[in-house]
Amino acid sequence: MLFSPGWRAPIRQGEVLAVFSLGLVLGGTLSAGVVWLASGLAAPVPTTARAALTVLVAAVAAAREAGLVRLPLPQNSRQIPQEVLMHRLRTGSLRFGFEMGTGVRTYVSASSPYVLALGLLLAHLSAPATLLAGVAFGAGRALSAALTYWARSRERDALIAARMTWVKNATALSVLTATTLLLLAA
Repeated sequence: MLFSPGWRAPIRQGEVLAVFSLGLVLGGTLSAGVVWLASGLAAPVPTTARAALTVLVAAVAAAREAGLVRLPLPQNSRQIPQEVLMHRLRTGSLRFGFEMGTGVRTYVSASSPYVLALGLLLAHLSAPATLLAGVAFGAGRALSAALTYWARSRERDALIAARMTWVKNATALSVLTATTLLLLAA
């Protein structure tokens, strides 16, 4: 469990959440920086081919989220060791958040982040635009942790779980739509 055991703990839960969230944003930013550096390798590929590949991958991802296609996603099956949070909670929370924010240390169950990474790689956007996407990825993961912390209700957790399939499908379709519209506008 990420959060401290309660109000008598030496470190408050909100502080742990803030440090963890900072780690998520820093990790997402680092991954985006790596994607931006690698995106120069895609520059020689014709724009239409890059656009077609991005839309194709977005369509397959949307079909995967809707359950029409069974496709395993890349994952790192090693978990972040429990000892990371045991001894130094602030440092461990930052490290745990950073590793989770990179998206390469933990399993990402949704297809949309992979579509985003590929789209950024093939689009070869400016460094600030790509880094901003990485910040948004980390902030999105932080928002999930914050909502869990703020809700603290089994009824609300059940409500969220019941709607998660719809949320994943809507996200996948909106990524596909946004990708297609951006590429048609370019």
